[in-house]
Amino acid sequence: MKFIKTIFATFTIIYILFSCEKTELANNINYQALNPLNADTAAGNWKPILLTKANEIALNAPIATTLADFKLELLEIKSWQNNISSAEEESLKYWSAGTILRWNEIMRELVAKYNLPPYQNADGTYPIPSSANPLAYPFFPFSNPPYAARAYAYLSAAQYDAMVSAYYYKSLYKRPRPSVVDPTIKELIPVTKDYAYPSEEAVAAGASAAILTLMFPGEQEYIQQKLTECKNYRILAGANTRSDVEAGATLGKAVAAKFIDRARIDRAGKSVGTPTDWANLVTNTEKKGEVAWLSQESPKRPPMLPLFGKTIGFLVDTIEVVNGRPSPPPSTNSEQFKKELEEVLYYSQNPTRERIKIVHFWGDGAGTYTPPGHWNAIACRDFISLKISEARWARNLALLNMSMFDAAICCWDAKYFYFNPRPSQMDPNCKTLTGLPNFPAYVSGHSTFSGAAATILGHLNATRSNDYISMADEASKSRLYGAIHYRSDIEVGMQMGKAIGQKAIMRAKTDGAE
Repeated sequence: MKFIKTIFATFTIIYILFSCEKTELANNINYQALNPLNADTAAGNWKPILLTKANEIALNAPIATTLADFKLELLEIKSWQNNISSAEEESLKYWSAGTILRWNEIMRELVAKYNLPPYQNADGTYPIPSSANPLAYPFFPFSNPPYAARAYAYLSAAQYDAMVSAYYYKSLYKRPRPSVVDPTIKELIPVTKDYAYPSEEAVAAGASAAILTLMFPGEQEYIQQKLTECKNYRILAGANTRSDVEAGATLGKAVAAKFIDRARIDRAGKSVGTPTDWANLVTNTEKKGEVAWLSQESPKRPPMLPLFGKTIGFLVDTIEVVNGRPSPPPSTNSEQFKKELEEVLYYSQNPTRERIKIVHFWGDGAGTYTPPGHWNAIACRDFISLKISEARWARNLALLNMSMFDAAICCWDAKYFYFNPRPSQMDPNCKTLTGLPNFPAYVSGHSTFSGAAATILGHLNATRSNDYISMADEASKSRLYGAIHYRSDIEVGMQMGKAIGQKAIMRAKTDGAE
């Protein structure tokens, strides 16, 4: 147990450093109650992702507002509002900022908590986290960048389909808000002037809790606590009755079940590979006359998720992944490779204060919410200022995270097809200024994630388009400045990411929300 304690002490230090590093993003967020400029009441007509149609999952009609059982639900609201505790006031303040926003933050928190490579066994081998036994060391999951990208995508995509279904039924059943039925009920937060059943916030919460439980099975108690808080907040606020939120949570969970079924067969579970797979990567690369990537950890760690490139994404199918694979990097025997290696050495030996700041800001290594999480934080900060509806929040984050999930797939396919060595492997004088990831160099994951994110965000928030591209360029160059990537890694990665972002834009233009 001693080594486990050491690991978590190290994690705590990393997490604190990460938290301080990201305060610029956190401090720029003004958490006011969500009060959308456009209610998007027609969101039930938007095109879902996995649902075949908005009403694929049946939802029974609500009871009539004239019945005694409904009047009891109204009394529950009044009773709660007459005895609000300080903790409940804090809950109102917290959740009213936006349900999709808060569940996204919860996901980022869990990704950061579990983004820690397992410590080696006594014999120098490494244990592999198991979803079948998540509470045994090493704790499941190891939420590295590909795992995180997939988790964010499933969360956001399930939230979006759940919202489409919820808005369809709201328009179908047209149950009035509690305060419309009983004007003595106070609405303690801004409430959209549409219908109450089912509660879209509860729908989002039900879907979110189900996906988070799949991705982080050791956190079930915490996740259920957040689900209960979210449902109760809507009742306390006077925005929904008990039946509104329970129907919503049930619908959200049912929608999430479709995504959970998909996740179980998307091949991600086989991404770790086998010792034979790992050995073949080296053999196949050396047969081409190239230098194969080698782990620089001690003891050498198996490559991170070498088969993740075979995972089934949302926007790019498996054939497109292979057909869209980039051309080879400069041969390790070529003058071009030598030139690029010399450039990395220059940045390693000539750091500047500004470049070091960039390297650290975009580091996103162990104990952080990863590069996809960083882009989620950027997106959420900007979406707050746009004052969009919960439905549009879900849609925008689904487009963002599906693009980064597919970027991870395409990037990992290229990494393990070419199995290119890191600069510090080729020249030990190339000292890195940030953590050295345990996977091949070509192409850069940061660059691919950032190219995809900046492209789709520029479409969703056109006034910030140039800013997103500038941020992506900086994130990409941070890997060269940090001496862990060659120029070709970051340039080709950005091109790949932008192409995947365009796929997300194509989806956005045809989903009925524009």
